[in-house]
Amino acid sequence: MRLLVVGAVVAALLAGCGGGAPILANPPAQRPVATPPPEPSRVVVADPQPVVLPRDDGPHRRLTEWWYYTGHLVDEGGRRWGFEYVIFRVERGRFPVSWAAHLALTDETGGRFRYAQRTEIGRQVDRSGDDGFLELSLSPAGEAAADPDATWDMFGFEDEAGLFARTGPGERPSNDSIGVALELKALKSPALHDTDGWIDLGPAGGSYYYSRTWLTATGAIFANDTTLDVTGTAWFDHQWGDFIAVGGGGWDWFAVNLDDGTDLTLYLVRDGEGGYPLVYGTLVRSDGAVEHLPAEAFSVEVTGRWLSPHTGTDYPAGWQIDLPGEKLVIDLTPAVADQELDTRPTTGVVYWEGSQVVQARRDGRPLGGEAYVELTGYARADTAGD
Repeated sequence: MRLLVVGAVVAALLAGCGGGAPILANPPAQRPVATPPPEPSRVVVADPQPVVLPRDDGPHRRLTEWWYYTGHLVDEGGRRWGFEYVIFRVERGRFPVSWAAHLALTDETGGRFRYAQRTEIGRQVDRSGDDGFLELSLSPAGEAAADPDATWDMFGFEDEAGLFARTGPGERPSNDSIGVALELKALKSPALHDTDGWIDLGPAGGSYYYSRTWLTATGAIFANDTTLDVTGTAWFDHQWGDFIAVGGGGWDWFAVNLDDGTDLTLYLVRDGEGGYPLVYGTLVRSDGAVEHLPAEAFSVEVTGRWLSPHTGTDYPAGWQIDLPGEKLVIDLTPAVADQELDTRPTTGVVYWEGSQVVQARRDGRPLGGEAYVELTGYARADTAGD
């Protein structure tokens, strides 16, 4: 599901391993891939297998995998920030394992959004242990390679994790640096989606998928070359499997934390004709109990639009989510309209991922919360020339 579209990825892999620019964005001189070390043969197993944690927190020898964090932070001055930090892993036959990472920071108080992206090819990114301890480290390229603090790290074990990423010279999206340095601790057990953590994607294959929906976050962010101490919450998604693309038309993903302790995941996957071949949700209650939500358990109505001045893409920009069985209505509005990421240099796509303003009502009573929304597949095919 998420961002690794089959055409862009495979084309980049073929070009990279044939002596041209490698997949993602690293200069060929710094990341030679013409004669990569041999990759071990991948053992094909029958799916589904039980999800076992913490073992399955680490990387898998599957076609596609990602570790995805989003969150909401407040600095000492009371300013509100949203963040996204994700690492992708791609494996295609005997081509070198390829990685990409995206980092985004939303200044909700100042109304500004910034992001960066990084890539690397080879098994050296994975420094995880056999016991399930996760450690992924993407080294800087270009000018940033001279900065010893510029490595992007993601590590953790069971219910604790650490994130560090800071942009360096040559990879900043503007004249400002951005970054995160956060310690995370889960307050709820992992939620296995579709009851057992296995999503059957039909002809597209299948995906293992679980989330840690409520984590505390403490540490710092880097913005405008200033370090700000922050506290807040975060959400973690881990997904892997032998899939490349799903639906053909993109998807809308919702992650909502309500103030009464309810956590909600919704996935609406579109086909090329605008239909929805896969719609499901997961509800995590305040006591950690997990419930699968079939498509008929909820509805999502678009309440606004936003036209990107960068790519000309027309995105939904406001939603009303209705869960009649919960007597719950949730209204979402983007905290900042422009939270679009152009990641064609790394994952080959343009997408929108952004923090939300939440106004909810349960049985008619007001209820606050936090939320993130991801939108893929809306960008026009010809945005490559923009």
